[in-house]
Amino acid sequence: MKYLHIVGARENNLRDVTLRIPKDRLTVFTGVSGSGKSSVVFDTIAVESQRQLGETFTWYVRNRLPKYERPHADALTDLSPAIVVDQRPIGGHSRSTVGTMTDIYAVLRVLFSRHGTPSAGGANAYSFNDPAGMCPACDGLGRTVRPDYDRILDPTKSLADGAVLFPPFAAGTWQGQTYTHTTDLDTTKPVGEFTDAEREFLLRGRDAKVTVDNTGGSRAIDFEGLGDRFERLYLNRDLSALSRRTQETVQQYLVEDVCPACHGARLAAAALATRIDGRNIAECAAMEVGELIPFLRRIEGPVGEPIAAAAVTALERVAAIGLGYLSLDRQTSTLSGGEGQRLKTVRHLGSSLTGMTYIFDEPSVGLHPRDVGRLNDLLLRLRDKGNTVLVVEHDPDVIAVADHVVDMGPTGGTGGGHVVYEGTPQGLAHADTLTGRCLRRTGGVKEKPRTATGAVRIESASLHNLKDLTVDVPTGVLTAVTGVAGSGKSSLVSGALRAARPDAVVVDQSSIGISGRSTPATYLGIMDTVRKIFARGTGADAGLFSFNSSGACGSCQGRGVIFSDLAFMDPVTTVCPVCDGRRFKDEVLALTVRGRSVADVLDMTAGQALDHFTAPDEEPVRRRLRALRDVGLTYLALGRPLSTLSGGERQRIKLATQLHRTAATYLLDEPTTGLHLADVDGLVTLLDRLVDAGNSVVVVEHHLDVIRRADWVIDLGPEGGRHGGRVLFEGTAAQLLDADGSFTAEHLRRAVAGAGGPGEGAVTAA
Repeated sequence: MKYLHIVGARENNLRDVTLRIPKDRLTVFTGVSGSGKSSVVFDTIAVESQRQLGETFTWYVRNRLPKYERPHADALTDLSPAIVVDQRPIGGHSRSTVGTMTDIYAVLRVLFSRHGTPSAGGANAYSFNDPAGMCPACDGLGRTVRPDYDRILDPTKSLADGAVLFPPFAAGTWQGQTYTHTTDLDTTKPVGEFTDAEREFLLRGRDAKVTVDNTGGSRAIDFEGLGDRFERLYLNRDLSALSRRTQETVQQYLVEDVCPACHGARLAAAALATRIDGRNIAECAAMEVGELIPFLRRIEGPVGEPIAAAAVTALERVAAIGLGYLSLDRQTSTLSGGEGQRLKTVRHLGSSLTGMTYIFDEPSVGLHPRDVGRLNDLLLRLRDKGNTVLVVEHDPDVIAVADHVVDMGPTGGTGGGHVVYEGTPQGLAHADTLTGRCLRRTGGVKEKPRTATGAVRIESASLHNLKDLTVDVPTGVLTAVTGVAGSGKSSLVSGALRAARPDAVVVDQSSIGISGRSTPATYLGIMDTVRKIFARGTGADAGLFSFNSSGACGSCQGRGVIFSDLAFMDPVTTVCPVCDGRRFKDEVLALTVRGRSVADVLDMTAGQALDHFTAPDEEPVRRRLRALRDVGLTYLALGRPLSTLSGGERQRIKLATQLHRTAATYLLDEPTTGLHLADVDGLVTLLDRLVDAGNSVVVVEHHLDVIRRADWVIDLGPEGGRHGGRVLFEGTAAQLLDADGSFTAEHLRRAVAGAGGPGEGAVTAA
């Protein structure tokens, strides 16, 4: 057997890891969050494979490809080209759909151009991303977005008194001077009393000057109408490129409507007039994959049949991985991380390449236990084609089908980075590791669920695929909303319930908006108090104790490392030789409080910092540190870059920022994402603590360990898409065991029966 060899890997927290990974086999990497799984698979194997592959290209090509730094390892040998299928968002722009992302829509365009009647021309005539096919009224977006001037302008106020309500253009801002300083309008007159000509000038005024003040003094600039400026800065550009705060601000002042010309179909009239069996291409794209397949199979003829068959083959791959409920016109920005990852995989299933290394990041994310078997079939198919498949995973059912397992640990952070087990899944189930012990444990459902204090009634909800759904969501308890992917869980919780509880604390799968300078200390707001403590204790300015301000090392600008882009060579990151990676100037490091410098504090783990900050006025720091402890992140160093955290760690640190709320409703979207079986224990304990403190907690969840320990379960289904959106069950976990027609009930019964071992639904004991 051939092997991929790793010698002395030291990336992130890895401790000189040496591994021999079998090629042409399925290897699963397990371990608690922060144990080093991703550091081995992604930061070492994937990076070195892609780096060496890049070296085979010419300098001209290499200069246009992503650049990878050589990972910290003594040697990596017998690598093969790596294809990484991760959970990063596919792309948030409004022109990207399931059909365009998978290239299936391109096949439909060819089909309609050659087989549909009457033909609108070539394939481009059916593309909403091409001027030849896009609706001229909405430029192929299917909707029109315009400023809501009823919100932007207060008709009862004058320009001088603050009639412009949009914050970036408000009175007192630099841009607001355009409207408060203009001499072409009466700035003391209520805007609601403007004549049509005056209002037109305010919104579209041209050929005028206005004097504004800035740091260089007064100067005359061209007057730009408020409407013109708003559209230039916020409508005629990609909003996703702006900060989240700016996006949220702008969204409040927009009105979005379905395009009146194409009625949301995105295409020009000629393209929509072309039909096959009575349907146009937009109607086909709006069909669920499961419906579109039989429609295309009915197409006959020497021209249309082979094109339709090619589309069917690709669509069947989408259905085979449990996404048959999606439609081709679904925007990719609305997909979950798990859905996006599975769609990326579809691209590779039709490839005839062999000898590759496929790397997956927790592909079971978002999958109901019913669908994990489909995922396993996909992974095994890739392996059987002659490829090496590496998977970072926590799901026992995925671990069970592996040829080889590598368990990392023994804990996370500084306590991880070691290989604690190598071998078969059966051997892992008997190993004395945290993963092995968790796989051996089983347990029953909660015997004494809490009694609800009330209920939030959701009545006649029809959002997305919800079927006029009416349900009571209990308060004062832990409620699990379950069901297969696409059954309507997120529509119920993130849509209908959130609308009914607008003040709810929402912890979803969205990014936490980090930068290269973000750390747990800055993200949680701990650094603000730490700077004040050091300023008070040393008499120095608080800004000195920030590596983003005046205290930063002048050589590395407070980054602790120096990134060298060597043009045509691989980039190199080195520890700053001036501050030795500590980010601060020497004079700042010399200032101490209780014998510790600010850099020493950032080097502390959350647990160590709890023991350090003991003074009465340091309670704000302790409160936030306790939140890190409550979400199981005591091992996390306060100054560690957030960019190096795993997905599970990032979600838990986001949850930590919300734990101070009481008498609140918490809505959590699959909080077990990225969590080891042992970490799920800690999560459920935390959720129980939130409920005991007087909160209501609702979780969208597939993990059986959370479901069986919930006080109340709402199961949706029976399938995804148009076949979902119904309540199959409401009641306790014990009552769910006796429910018929529920996939969740079926798998919960198997788990509680104590089938045990990976692959048979083993769950952690309460």
